[in-house]
Amino acid sequence: MPKPAKPSADLGRAITHLAAKDWQAAHGIVQHDESTLAAWLHGIVHTLEGDLDNARYWYRRAKRAFPGPEAVEHEIAEARRTLAGPAGAPQEKA
Repeated sequence: MPKPAKPSADLGRAITHLAAKDWQAAHGIVQHDESTLAAWLHGIVHTLEGDLDNARYWYRRAKRAFPGPEAVEHEIAEARRTLAGPAGAPQEKA
């Protein structure tokens, strides 16, 4: 029986969905993860969806300032860099 994917792999898939503007698929992943990174991604999900009040809630949960919908591309790229870590090594669940 194969081992389940690590949380960082799941969050990496969520980021890929976000980059493709598939917020529904990303939401299906991040809503089951309680890490700070998942909360940030959850905020990005709701930004893409257009539910900015909910996005602000998730940004607060992630302890990040909400940059607004115009920064969503930057936020996705920054989340990808955060997940990759300092030397490109995947990070474990926060």
